[in-house]
Amino acid sequence: MSEQIKLSERLLNVASFLPQGSNFADIGSDHAYLPCYVCQNDQTARAIAGEVNEGPFSSAQDTVEKYQLNHLIDVRLGNGLSVLKHDEVEQVVIAGMGGSLIRSILEEGKDKLSKVELIIAQPNVDEKNVRHWLTLHDYEIQDEVILEENGHTYEIIVGKKGTDKINHLTEKDLLFGPILGKEKNELFCEKWTSEKEKLIRVINQMKNAKIQDELKISHFEKQLAWIEEVLGDGKNHD
Repeated sequence: MSEQIKLSERLLNVASFLPQGSNFADIGSDHAYLPCYVCQNDQTARAIAGEVNEGPFSSAQDTVEKYQLNHLIDVRLGNGLSVLKHDEVEQVVIAGMGGSLIRSILEEGKDKLSKVELIIAQPNVDEKNVRHWLTLHDYEIQDEVILEENGHTYEIIVGKKGTDKINHLTEKDLLFGPILGKEKNELFCEKWTSEKEKLIRVINQMKNAKIQDELKISHFEKQLAWIEEVLGDGKNHD
């Protein structure tokens, strides 16, 4: 029996949203730690680990071999969802990259998603982009998690396909998260307090510039008002 694989807190949270007996793809799998962990703890699960670069692809193969999981995990080299055949998986995980990249992967590979009922995304930045894509493509945001690891704050966004609920998300919902923005836990407040301070600095710099971009300043000021509102230290703003 091979040793148990250990996951970071971030990936443990991601894995927790996969159902028992899942048939999933982990896109940008890196060392394939996530699929190895899932399949080690659930022998009914099946996984495809996709990696675009030769180095991580080779590392993923080595990890799957080390944990003797070749019969459950298929490691494939390719860009985004191109590693999948049509209707091959029911869940997709994309973790550890920027929100705009996650969005473009989903958009470019959306023909592979016809049977995908669950998308678990963990963008490092630009979460709004991911939420926007999910809501445009009939995925209801069912769960959101915010956590801190090694001094960085991460958000996990879980989209479920074809529920009865229709997403009527405002721009504010897309920015803060329809669930996180309601919960407003301590870490959420810390993140947005930090963002507020950064935004104030940016606005002041832009106002002191010789040539001012009024449109951009107005956009940032609107965002600042939303942050103040969600943190409860400003009046209501539309």
